[in-house]
Amino acid sequence: MDWYREPWSLVPNKIVRYPGGREIDRFRGIEPPKDDGRPEAWVGSDTRVRNVTPQNPNEGCAECILPDGSRRYLFEVVAQAPREILGEKHMAVSGEKLGVLVKLLDAQKQLGLQTHPTRAYAKEHFGSAFGKEESWYVIGVRQDAEEPPYVLMGFKEGITLKDFEKGYDADDIASMEACCHKIPVQVGDLFFIEAGLPHAIGGGCFVVEVQEPCDITVGAGKPHHLQLTEQEEEEYKWRQLHCYHYNGHNYEENLRCYQVTPRVLREGAWGQERLMIGPQQTSYFSFTSLKANAPVTLRQTGDIQIGIVLSGEAELRWEGGSKKIQQADELFFPYQVKEITLVPQQETELVLCSPPGVDYPQQEG
Repeated sequence: MDWYREPWSLVPNKIVRYPGGREIDRFRGIEPPKDDGRPEAWVGSDTRVRNVTPQNPNEGCAECILPDGSRRYLFEVVAQAPREILGEKHMAVSGEKLGVLVKLLDAQKQLGLQTHPTRAYAKEHFGSAFGKEESWYVIGVRQDAEEPPYVLMGFKEGITLKDFEKGYDADDIASMEACCHKIPVQVGDLFFIEAGLPHAIGGGCFVVEVQEPCDITVGAGKPHHLQLTEQEEEEYKWRQLHCYHYNGHNYEENLRCYQVTPRVLREGAWGQERLMIGPQQTSYFSFTSLKANAPVTLRQTGDIQIGIVLSGEAELRWEGGSKKIQQADELFFPYQVKEITLVPQQETELVLCSPPGVDYPQQEG
């Protein structure tokens, strides 16, 4: 039972996807850092990539190192003792699934314009219980990017389905992108991407992405990679274009809707914890940023948490044990973890990510 009362280290991974990955290496202290086509790290994940292969049927799923030193997939450990690890409250909401997906994402080049489905749309058209609301916390930018880092996010005011469809029919992705706002970004920026919102992460952005546990992406282009009949192409087009929500805004209103100002959750001489994404944005996940330069007890949520050390070096201490942590360490906290004190050796920042159902007060003491 002691296993469930202390945090577990997670094994770093990288997922094959698109150009990028160098900034993940740099963040982890790997030399030389390189763009190797593995631009995403799925942290504390029990979610598989959408198109798994027989060679790697668990791609996307994270491994953990248990207190006895053994290394296993996190989902395997949870399946053996779900109540002890997740708790009854969690299971009432998310069953034996973790209910949240956390990523490190490093885009060398702009990702394709896309959106994600709501839960209702995902269930009807993709057979998924989860949609894909997500959020981005910018933790780094490339100094050698082709242009200053940016994101595409949200339709411009007045854009309609017909406007977007013209670009689709002409196979003109550039004109579809021109329907969206282009927003320069810097380290510390925070965005919430609701389901149906058009978006693309621009080249040079390194982000923590916290989202629903789903790998469904709806692109903007025609399905040249598929062999479809004329009728299948029409069905594909309808499903793609109707996944987008055509509720555009002017530039300033778009930022008010989707760029998030974190809320101070608690602070003191030790430092500050901010609620980055919470119930005001979505009921599907949440996360905080904890910055500390002196000892502080981690806030107990009553649920599991997935953590990433963004900077610094510290020690986690609890009754009967301790663990040294440093930048890029990834952690899983079973729900039974109680009094844990963070003791920084230098200013340390952690992001602590939670599944649905966690409550946050206006401000703690």
